[in-house]
This record gives sequence, structure tokens and C-alpha cells, in this order.
Amino acid sequence: MLKFGTSGLRGPVTDLLSGASGAYAKAFGTHLLQSGFASPGAMVFLGQDRRESSPAIARDCAAGLAAVGLVPVDCGALPTPALACHAMAKGAACLMVTGSHIPADQNGLKFYRPDGEIEKSDEAAIAAAVADVAPLSATQADAMESDGGAALDAYRARYAGLFAPGFLEGKRIGIYEHSSVARDLLADLLADTGASVLRLGRVDGFVAVDTEAIAPETIARFGRWCAEHSLDAILSTDGDADRPFVADETGRQVRGDVLGLLTARRLGAGTVVTPVTSNTGITEALGFDVVRTRVGSPFVIEGMARAARTGRHPVVGFEANGGFLTATPVEIGGRTLSPLPTRDCVLPMLCVLSAMAEAGTSLSALVASLALPVAASGRIEHFAREDSARLMAHLTAAPANVTAFAEGLGTVQKVADIDGVQIFLDGGSVLHVRPSGNAPEMRCYGEAARAEAAQALVDAGLERIRAFAAATPA
Repeated sequence: MLKFGTSGLRGPVTDLLSGASGAYAKAFGTHLLQSGFASPGAMVFLGQDRRESSPAIARDCAAGLAAVGLVPVDCGALPTPALACHAMAKGAACLMVTGSHIPADQNGLKFYRPDGEIEKSDEAAIAAAVADVAPLSATQADAMESDGGAALDAYRARYAGLFAPGFLEGKRIGIYEHSSVARDLLADLLADTGASVLRLGRVDGFVAVDTEAIAPETIARFGRWCAEHSLDAILSTDGDADRPFVADETGRQVRGDVLGLLTARRLGAGTVVTPVTSNTGITEALGFDVVRTRVGSPFVIEGMARAARTGRHPVVGFEANGGFLTATPVEIGGRTLSPLPTRDCVLPMLCVLSAMAEAGTSLSALVASLALPVAASGRIEHFAREDSARLMAHLTAAPANVTAFAEGLGTVQKVADIDGVQIFLDGGSVLHVRPSGNAPEMRCYGEAARAEAAQALVDAGLERIRAFAAATPA
């Protein structure tokens, strides 16, 4: 049941705690040693999110790493980008125990080489190596070394005081804390900005927050918070804090690709690398080169690496789910930030708040000034992977199948299949359907000139996906 997706390995907690997490960590360690990314006795930093299962899985991973002669170092609960940034600075590999946004009965592992996220070829090597690894019995690890909070401290220092003290004077910012590993960090970073900070919605258990599919009742809750507390914005993240969530002064979410665009402009990007799910209005007309990829940070990182060699600098990347990546040094706030080629939540938050303050306007007005098509998204959970595969095969088999699928929504102008099936309709609207790479889900995206039309496209797309599965059972 364990499977590599768009970002890491995911699967049921029961499988991970059956010895599989230790086996995969051992296979990862073996791959690091055989490929020259680590030597015997090298440190491997371990982090985790706040799921109930994460500490036990981390102990199993430590056992797997120790079994091949590596030294696991416990960094505790912290954001994935904080763990990756610290490990890269030390020239070391790292492993994050997190299922990101998926439910608490599932979890996962994210693997990092000393130079950043593993590539698809690394995934294949780890998957091949694990077949030869006998599952380790649970919680075999001796006590891990502790990093003493050094990873989180370094990440905080990276962004503390990035902009002039008091740059948010007079603003009121809410932090939706839930179970995010970044909840205390965000409050720390806002302490010297001049903003009044309200900490909201903290829980002791785990809340699965998907920045691409926020529940309507949660959005309504943000609206009530904004009205009650006169907030200028609400900040939050997913569980492992590699994806930011930002809501404007009305409680309406600012999509991740919009956050990415505003951040890229604030950084003076030369090249932007972003998946096909990002807003189609993000084009070269905005002043930078644009490279489109499949969905998933490994594909964005691969595209950034190519652009760093041949494209205009700075080279940055972002995804519709909000993660922002840098492939080359960027200058901001009088500092030069080293590259961080993994999804980061803090940099886009600070850049967007800074852009809002500089413009002297509301966040909603800043977003409206971009004049992008309105985008919406939705998903069908617990959708069989077999049904997803059959739908994709059907839509790519013949143009007539796409035309029939889009009947009544508009005239098909062109189709792209970089990832899933993206249908461009007359009038500038777009319907995009694709299977999730992380979970048994179907994703649907719509773009149109008006919000109601974009949502109607998504609703129609989801209805047609269900109808296909019902009409053509496996």
C-alpha cells in the first residue's frame, strides 16, 4: 500500500508501523552510501510533523539508518523546509516523517539528499533496494542524538527581520494554528513587524489541511474571524509547513499560484518554473520567462535545475498548492538568501505581506490588480486509482472523447496532457482533470473570467468524472 507520489512516500500508518518505514529508511541509507551522497558514520537529520504516529515512525526510520552505519539526528517537530535547509547547510541528507495534508490514519516519508529533494531516479533506486531489505521490527532504534533545536533556530534566523522593523505597523494578522509545525515560528517572525497578531484555532490533535482543497466551512470560519477581529490577512500552512495558506481581509483564500506570482515579482525573478495547474494567466507578459511542468516538486526542481544552467536568473519555482522554491540566490530586504530548492512556506508569506504594505492597499485589491483568470479547484476523495487510469486513457485515446466530456461547457480549442488532461475552451475558460499523485483522489481545476463560472466548471468536471466511473465500472 506504500507508494511514491508527487512528493515523497505515502501510505497507511498500519503499513508504515509494520516495519516498512524502517525498511525504507534502510534502503534510503543504502542508496546514499552506494551513490556517494554519504559515507559511513555520516549524520542524517530526522524531522516529523504532529501526527500521533510520527514519533514511532521516526524511531523506526532511525533504526533503519543506523542499521547501515549512518547516524540519525533527531530535530523534532519542525517545518520540512527548516529541516531541508539545515541539512543542506551541513552537507547532510535528511528524512521528514509526514503525510503532509492527507488524513491522520495515513503518513509518509520525504527523503532529501545533501543537495536537496531526491529525484525520480532516486525513488526508483530506493524502491528497488527496499525489496531486498527484511522489514525491521518496530522501534528498534537506540536513543537518537538531538540537534538541540539548531535546525529550527537556523530557519528562524534566515527570515527574521527580512524586512524593515515595523513594516506591518497598524496591520492585524491572524494565524490559523491548528496542528501546523510552523504555528509558533510564524508568531515569532511576526513579532517585530509591527503587526497585531491573533493566534486562532490551535488544537492538540492533528488536523489535515490541504491548501488546494480548503473545506467551505473552514473558509466561512476565516470570514467570521476576519469580520470579528478586523483582520488584514490570515496565515497558515499544511501539516508539515512546506505549503502556505493565506487568506485576505474577507477570509477568501489567495491561491498558491497567486502567492507564487506575487513573490516572484517581489524577488525580481528572471525565470519562473511552475506546473500546468498554476493559473494560465502567468505568462511571459509579466516580465519573466515561464516554464511549465508536471505537478509535483520533483518536476519543478528538475525544471529549475535546467533553467539555472541556461535561463535568466534569479530562477524560482512555485506550485498551485503554495510551495515556493528557489534554485539560485535571491536578494530581498538587503540580504542574499541562499537557494532553497524545496517547497517553502515562509518566504511567500513575508513577500506578499510586504507587497501589500508597499502598495498601501488591501490584500484583495493587490490580488485583483493582477487581472488573472479566476481559478477554482475541487477533488473526489477515495476515488479508485483504477478508475482514474481508465478515465485518463479514455480522454487521451481520441479527440472525440474530450469533446464529449466537455459537451455543453464550451467549444474545445486545444488539449494539453503534460499532467492529466487540460481542456482549453472558447472564451478563455479552462477545465483540467488529473489523478492525485499522493492519494486515491481525482483533482479538477477550472478557470474563467468570473468566480461563479470557474466553480461551475469544477462542479461540472467532478460530476462527469463520477458519471464516467459509474458508467464504465472496472
